[in-house]
Amino acid sequence: MPTTDRAARRRGIDALLRRSPLQPVFRARAARRLAVLAYHGIDDPAAFRAQMERLVRTAHPVGPEQVADAAEHRRPLPPRSVLVTFDDGDRTVLTEALPVLARLRIPAAAYVITDLIGTDRPYWWTEAAHLVRHGGRAEALRGLGPTAAVHRLKTRPDAERLGALAELRATARRPAPRQAQLSPEDLHALTDGGLTVGNHTASHPCLDRCAADRLHTQLADAHRRLTAWLGRPPTTFAYPNGNHDPRAETVLRTLGYRTAFLFDHRHAALAPAERLRISRLRVNSHTGRDRFDTILSGLHPAVHRLRGGR
Repeated sequence: MPTTDRAARRRGIDALLRRSPLQPVFRARAARRLAVLAYHGIDDPAAFRAQMERLVRTAHPVGPEQVADAAEHRRPLPPRSVLVTFDDGDRTVLTEALPVLARLRIPAAAYVITDLIGTDRPYWWTEAAHLVRHGGRAEALRGLGPTAAVHRLKTRPDAERLGALAELRATARRPAPRQAQLSPEDLHALTDGGLTVGNHTASHPCLDRCAADRLHTQLADAHRRLTAWLGRPPTTFAYPNGNHDPRAETVLRTLGYRTAFLFDHRHAALAPAERLRISRLRVNSHTGRDRFDTILSGLHPAVHRLRGGR
């Protein structure tokens, strides 16, 4: 089916779900749950602006410190609480999201990859897809296209992932294009604008695929650098790819983290019982109005799980 047909079919399903008699039921239940929205970059600024304007009309935006206080003191947040988060530190969080959030006075958290700060290096998954598309070869990725190759790399032990990336770089016809990343000064612009900057590891490996020493280094090095740049230690974390690991949770507690977030497309409690394992809802700036509403209500996540999604 052509891409345009698939997109039209998804929009039709989203519209049906939003008009389903189940939607009011899920919406009423969601009022007693915390919705943590997990964005990445902002590729549709107008749609993102409409989403945020809808939030201030229909929900109660909160910041990560309020979530931490609720979790630590077991005092539930207000009904319909929503926390906005961004993973990976894409520059559009600064250029597109921050002005909207500041104007609407919506607190948010941005989780950054410290090895990329102040560089023009692409994300490793973007680079891997490009290299496969341009003839890059690796034994562990034989016969796979760009999307499948990235998925495979996320499931392999991290040492194998790094080895496969080295093979791709050595065999591709052309290197991946450079990508402007946030600078240390940009991190201050984010915090000055009301966002909380959090830890997303040093280089974004899947932590459950890392050896113990590498896992510790990924967390501690990123923590140290963020502390130096921000002038205070970060206290909030997002697991790369959402992959939780109990070893990481132990390190985060030692470093003084108050909250850590998954990527599991679920609501959380208004006073999360596991503050270093808080659920988030997956959303994009181009998510349409119908799907956005069913994500907030919990109907879309429920259907997603019924269809075998994670």
